[in-house]
Amino acid sequence: MSLLALSQVESIPMAQIDELRTAIGGLDQTMASIEAVVDVPSKLAAIGELETQAAHPDLWNDQATAQEVTSRLSRLQADVEKVTSLRSRIEDTRVLIDLGAEESDEETLGEAEASIDALTTEIQALEVRTLLSGDYDDRDALVTIRSEAGGVDAADWAEMLLRMYLRWAERHGYSTEVYEISYAEEAGIKSATFQVKAPFAYGTLSVEHGTHRLVRISPFDNQGRRHTSFAGVEVLPSTEESDHIEIPESDIRVDVFRSSGPGGQSVNTTDSAVRITHLPTGIVVSCQNEKSQLQNKVAAMKVLQSRLLERARGEREAQMKQLKGDGGNSWGAQIRSYVLQPYQMVKDLRTEYEVGNPTAVFDGDLDGFIDAGIRWRRMENDAD
Repeated sequence: MSLLALSQVESIPMAQIDELRTAIGGLDQTMASIEAVVDVPSKLAAIGELETQAAHPDLWNDQATAQEVTSRLSRLQADVEKVTSLRSRIEDTRVLIDLGAEESDEETLGEAEASIDALTTEIQALEVRTLLSGDYDDRDALVTIRSEAGGVDAADWAEMLLRMYLRWAERHGYSTEVYEISYAEEAGIKSATFQVKAPFAYGTLSVEHGTHRLVRISPFDNQGRRHTSFAGVEVLPSTEESDHIEIPESDIRVDVFRSSGPGGQSVNTTDSAVRITHLPTGIVVSCQNEKSQLQNKVAAMKVLQSRLLERARGEREAQMKQLKGDGGNSWGAQIRSYVLQPYQMVKDLRTEYEVGNPTAVFDGDLDGFIDAGIRWRRMENDAD
């Protein structure tokens, strides 16, 4: 190597190059752990079988089966593509580092550093995804928000949470469908139910299940006093054809009524809204956002099936916990505190994860809380 080349290499500190190599090595190890969990070979085998089924000329004679096959095929292909793409980018970045070090090229090393930053974010997100291995984690999520203690402030708080989760879904490009909103008389909502349609939506959002607490100067108190209000978030897995949840007509009571908006005013002139009561359990669900009574009944039955599915799963979990001892982690417990006065902070009471910018959180910036919650839940389950 010439003296000129040597002087150029010495112009870049070896510590910088070593730091980049250490970083890419760490990502390599994390990716290896993810690949072991994802098990790409078995997924490729499953893809081959599903592609054979998808190519069968009679597939679409049974639309339900066809949709299940094509949906699963698309999901598996996306999973494999994500893993193989990240692995390829890791190797490409390693080459960039070696090339930049060999040629003492600051621009190439800068490109490698930017690639490492992007890879770190994506691999961390994928690592969290691999922790979602519950029975229903890969399904859509059915979310219900209810105002609890705190009067009109609690109703307003419930509406703030509704917007927060819808904004979170919007940020990720997830489709949502609002089934029902029950408005409070003065402000806010009594309850709302909506579906998030995305792979692993249930597993991701299930850590949000619990009571959320807000502390602020109440906009409804003319004396400007600080109020504490509570709202509950319930997250259920969406049901699928394979669940086979039979609900005899004799087990339900169906009531129809007119949809209402804020302040209780009627928003249509026909009795299209539907309320279904499941008589054996006392579960009540309603839907008023579809145009026809039949559509609202179908949507309400879907919500009821999800609640019965979750009830059955909960009963099985309760039996297991009774046998081995419950760690005291109740889904109904308070999980997060949002403080606007006298200081600003949002803190998760399980994971201790906190941020000092409630405005961003209310605008849907929830990923830090959700990721921490998923990791916390895995540690709790492993401890059990």
